[in-house]
Amino acid sequence: MFFIMLLNYIILIICVLISVAFVTLLERKILGYIQIRKGPNKVGYMGLLQPFADAVKLFTKEQATPTLSNFLPYYFSPVFSLFTSLIIWSTMPYLLSLSNFNMSVLFFLCCMSLGVYSTLSAGWASNSKYSLLGSLRAVAQTISYEVSLALILLSSIFIVNSFDLISFNFMQEKIWLIWFMFPLSMLWLASCLAETNRTPFDFAEGESELVSGFNTEYSAGGFALIFMAEYASILFMSALFSILFLGANPDNLTFYIKLSAIAFVFVWVRGTLPRLRYDKLMFLAWKSFLPVSLNFLIFFMSAKMVFFYLTL
Repeated sequence: MFFIMLLNYIILIICVLISVAFVTLLERKILGYIQIRKGPNKVGYMGLLQPFADAVKLFTKEQATPTLSNFLPYYFSPVFSLFTSLIIWSTMPYLLSLSNFNMSVLFFLCCMSLGVYSTLSAGWASNSKYSLLGSLRAVAQTISYEVSLALILLSSIFIVNSFDLISFNFMQEKIWLIWFMFPLSMLWLASCLAETNRTPFDFAEGESELVSGFNTEYSAGGFALIFMAEYASILFMSALFSILFLGANPDNLTFYIKLSAIAFVFVWVRGTLPRLRYDKLMFLAWKSFLPVSLNFLIFFMSAKMVFFYLTL
């Protein structure tokens, strides 16, 4: 049984990594059309092999290690980052059974919190002021928006009455939760952008003021691993949005259509919105998102209690 589960997980990881490759192609194509240019179209038919050409280029380049860097944390941070981004996929509620368990929502929150440490250690171990500033920004930003994410998750858990993602599928067979929780679903989407360090919240990688942010000193394979971890997280957040609010069943084709639509929104936002100012980002988290999500949580808790006493 263990070997079957392990084989299922390996197949899932391979599928996720191939998806990551094509999401990067999708992003470059969409940004190309937004900016009225073509995007990659030389390698293979319409640029279909471009992601694989990029992967070969990155992994065959010479790995440059800064002399003053703290070698072990510097070397293992990208590996740990990709590991946390891939292990989180084990919470996906496939009926073929991967490693489904009753507390998959809590496991998701734990994995998202772990992602902070890889970014922080990557920035600190590089021994570069730009990298350290980028990693500190990323930590402050992620911790701030995780509070809102947790509160929004709690609101949906109060409605579904379970920590298991499979219960969300069964609950939304008739009607999607997005109709009950539309403001919260939009807050969730914005918090996902901040959590994955995407535009307009990409302060950890602020090219205009931090050269490249926490990954300034990374090149070749290390940079590729950080890049893959970011896009694996984007795909997972898109999948989770589909499960939580759009009633998507991973064993159904519609799930992948919804996932692709949310991933498209991530790219669309990048091509449309400029980067915010850093204090605006923090103001948005603590003065806007937190009060709204907290008020909705209290409302759903009260509604649940009233419903419980009426059914006694």
